[in-house]
Amino acid sequence: MTRITTLADPEAVAARAAREIATHLRRAIEQRGRAHLALSGGGTPQRTYELLAQEMEGWETVEVWFADERCVPPQDEHSNYRMAAQTLLDRLPAQPAAVHRMRGELGPDEGARRYAQELQEQLGKDAQTPVPCLDLIVLGVGPDGHVASLFPGAPTLDAPEGELCLAVHDSPKPPPERITLSLSVLRAAGRCVLLATGASKADAISAALATPTRHVPASLLVRERLTVIVDDSAAPAAPLP
Repeated sequence: MTRITTLADPEAVAARAAREIATHLRRAIEQRGRAHLALSGGGTPQRTYELLAQEMEGWETVEVWFADERCVPPQDEHSNYRMAAQTLLDRLPAQPAAVHRMRGELGPDEGARRYAQELQEQLGKDAQTPVPCLDLIVLGVGPDGHVASLFPGAPTLDAPEGELCLAVHDSPKPPPERITLSLSVLRAAGRCVLLATGASKADAISAALATPTRHVPASLLVRERLTVIVDDSAAPAAPLP
């Protein structure tokens, strides 16, 4: 069952999310000596990352991945990596074991190919585990219900399970060219933490927790391994079934 927490304001959401992320990372480190965390861009996670830098120690045993990236250089103001570096990575007392950056500057096709190869090499992919399993993926959600760079009704939602990272050439949000983890990788994760604040996200959260549909990519996440943290403005209008 999906775990949903509603808090008073965006600051409370960020604080709760930082604690939730740190708890999952510590658990993975205790179990295997290493944790794999994927970050997303967008406005909502930024404050969470700032607080996570203070909340979490032991980053030298964490490998950082990305859920998606815009096809821009890493120093570009629209780069998800740049945002994560400024709010989290550059603030850490000890650097992560590895930071696996999506190379958006290579373009969507080559960037996606290389990232899929890196996922496969680092996290394994065999008959028993056909899709690499990240311990935790942090996701925002758009007003249209998109997560990562998986948009409503897009062909990327129908990618075969074995495709790990996908090229996006026609994003409805600029820039049009992007790289994204596939839905199968999001669904294979140990847990996804979905963050939303503001009234513009309320309909998307309600739809994400309703009947799964390709028109709302967030609704296709695995409910049993999904934690949703929202503020009062983004909370579902009606009680969940």
